[in-house]
Amino acid sequence: MQNSDAMALSAALLAVAGELTQRIHDGVVARGFEGLRPAHGFAFSRLAPDGATVTELAAHLGVTKQAASQLVDEIVRKGYAERRPHPGDARARLVVLTERGWACTRAAEEAAAEAVRRWAEVLGEGEVRALWGNLGQIAPGGPIRPAW
Repeated sequence: MQNSDAMALSAALLAVAGELTQRIHDGVVARGFEGLRPAHGFAFSRLAPDGATVTELAAHLGVTKQAASQLVDEIVRKGYAERRPHPGDARARLVVLTERGWACTRAAEEAAAEAVRRWAEVLGEGEVRALWGNLGQIAPGGPIRPAW
């Protein structure tokens, strides 16, 4: 593959990722979950299903502990998460989703499904499944981070 082709493919993948993030966010807002940014969704993905400490969340998001703490303060204040004693570390606090946070996560899943259905309308179901399989072979493991 030529360098220019590799750049064009990279740009297309980044554009799709950005559009998907925006469609999910727009779908969440349309379902009545206000006051959130796409970065919150990346945090929610780490907090589900068992919660996380601020330090774990910071590592997941690729931000400082202070930035993660500010994000946690914000989603706690908005009712999407709460702090609880950590069951394995008396010095730590576990951040977990509230019922509102779980409802927002379900709304994000619905919005993601809508976006992928649109892809199937354009490409066909088989091509979308093939795309999923191909991306699964090359996608890195680990956290899905926002592009800060």
